[in-house]
Amino acid sequence: MSAALPDRREPAAVTGAISIGQVLARLEPDFPELSPSKLRFLEDRGLIHPARTASGYRNFSDSDIARIKLVLLMQRDHYLPLKVIRKYLADLDAGRNPEWPGTATGAISILGTEHRWTRDELLAEAGATPDLLADAIATGLIRATEVYLDEDVATMRALADLRSAGIEPRHLRALRIAVERELELVANALLPLRRRADAASRQHADERANELAADIETVRQSLVKRALEKHAS
Repeated sequence: MSAALPDRREPAAVTGAISIGQVLARLEPDFPELSPSKLRFLEDRGLIHPARTASGYRNFSDSDIARIKLVLLMQRDHYLPLKVIRKYLADLDAGRNPEWPGTATGAISILGTEHRWTRDELLAEAGATPDLLADAIATGLIRATEVYLDEDVATMRALADLRSAGIEPRHLRALRIAVERELELVANALLPLRRRADAASRQHADERANELAADIETVRQSLVKRALEKHAS
């Protein structure tokens, strides 16, 4: 479970600056995989801006740590690509009031964790039936698990609406296969980067995978929009 973060508009007051090692020790309970190379990577990508001593060592303030927590949360719990996170942070730095990425209202809180749903709660929230869930699992559109996430609710809600129009999960097998092929394209494109031994390169590959997947989704949405416009005309 993610730790609560300071309010995004009123970061914690700057106290004594601390080193990378102290930052890792402070954040380790919530982010055990955080490493010095990860922090350097975030800095190289322009997401965090720690101060430097005269000798060139990084010093982190309380507000820096709050920012790191926010970035890690956006990556881990919301799967947001770095370019989206960078734009969101730039808007905050400019004093704007940006919407939370991927939402229409910005209503998702960055202070909490994603809701977990039981099977019955999932069905009730999505307005779906048990047989629809079974069909979705059988066709690989949703995973079989005891605990479901918000994205599963959104998927089941969409599947329920599609069923009302006569579109069943089995009709969407081609969509799942297409997604798997797209992921294979991304994996092949990043193979040289993943073969490097250093942790920073592997971390970069993970971030690029999210960014490339987002690019593919943008192209897909454009194609769907054009096809619908063509059909309507």
